[in-house]
Order: sequence, then C-alpha cells, then structure tokens
Amino acid sequence: MPSTVSVKQGQKILVVPNNPVNMMINHKIASLTHGKATRNLWIRWISLVLLFTGSLSFAASDKIVIVGDSLSAAYGIPVDKGWVAQLSDRIEGTRYSVEVVNASVSGDTTANGLTKLPGLLAEYQPVIVIIELGGNDGLRGLSIKKMKQNLTEMTTLATDAGAQVVIVGMQIPSNYGAAYTRLFTNTFTDVAEENDALLVPFLLNGLESGLEWFQSDGVHPNEKAQPIMLDNVWEILEPVLEAKY
Repeated sequence: MPSTVSVKQGQKILVVPNNPVNMMINHKIASLTHGKATRNLWIRWISLVLLFTGSLSFAASDKIVIVGDSLSAAYGIPVDKGWVAQLSDRIEGTRYSVEVVNASVSGDTTANGLTKLPGLLAEYQPVIVIIELGGNDGLRGLSIKKMKQNLTEMTTLATDAGAQVVIVGMQIPSNYGAAYTRLFTNTFTDVAEENDALLVPFLLNGLESGLEWFQSDGVHPNEKAQPIMLDNVWEILEPVLEAKY
C-alpha cells in the first residue's frame, strides 16, 4: 500500500495517499507546521481535490457485484479462502479492469436479495451482477413460484441498470420430493432463458462425489472445494470479461 500523510483538525483526520496525483499535496501537508489559519485553508483546498480525485479513482475500475448466500459468503472458512475472494485474486492477474464487490450474506433468500439489490445498483453501478440465491428458498421449502418471481425481478433491475446478469444455479436433495426438486432446479434455467441472462448451471458441479468436499454439516463446501466452485463460475464469466475488456 502507498504511504499516507494524516492531518488532524479537531477530531477529523484527513488521509492522502502518495500517488502521482497527490504527491504535491502530501508535500504541502508535511510542511504545514505553523499557523492555524494556513492549515485550515489548506485542509479546505485538499478536501476539494480529494473529492475530485476520489471520484476519478472510484470510476477507474468497473464493478462486479455478487449477491449470494452462505455459499458465496465463505461460511465456516476464512473469507479470503472463499471462491469470491479467489475470483478477485484471479482477476487481479489479468488485464480486466474490474473490482469484485461481495454483497453475499449467509442465510439470505431471493427475497432478501431483491430487497437490497436496488441499493447495491445505485452505490456500485456494476457492469456485471452475479446472483447466487435460491438455495435457502429451496431448503426451507418456500414457494418456487415466488422464488422465480424474485429472481426475475432482480434480473430485470440489474439489466435495466446496464449490467450483464449471471444466474448461478443450485440443486437441493431429492428428499424434498421429485416434483419440487425438479421444479426448483429448472427455475434457474427458466429465469436465465426468459431474461437473456447467463447461467452457471450448478455452482457445486464436481463436488457430488463425496463428503470430502464439505464441512462437518454436510451442506457447506469446505476450503478445498472453493477453487472448483470458482472454476464453475469462471467458465461463464471469463467470456464476458474477455468481450468487455
């Protein structure tokens, strides 16, 4: 990380990173050792500069927003070992100028995602939105019709905001009944096809072979499963990034 210079004014601390735009600012701040009026004048001027340069810095990289549940929130494992953190690491090694924003929360349903998505779109203005929700709807036996409606509305909101949507499919155990299980699985495909969204058919594809990929609860993938999950998403996401950048 670049070094910083801090200026205190009462309880306010102004931190200016040492990048090419702000080198002169840092030099001036460091030289401010006398004169309250002079310090106040410089702080006001620096604040205006930071507002301008900060907005440029924010706009410098596009955003991928991931709205998911515990599978994307790295439940039970270190956050930096989760597939979303690994996605960010993988992107850093490419030419793609994009930042990953993980808005996933363990326990979230499609209804939760629909509630918070408008705020995320307004704050980050993402170019890609990955929706990894529905697993908790299914495990709780909630209405598939309502789940589809929520996913559809989320897809529409994101598309209307100019983002490419990626729907991440999920499956549930067969003990929920053949009809419910089949309808649940097909919902993700239907939403993607009906709304021109991209589809990751099954986030946990490749993990069906045994419990060695899961934590002690038998539900949440463990640390060594995360690269496989990432590869499942990357297969769909990389062509989008390639086309954009």
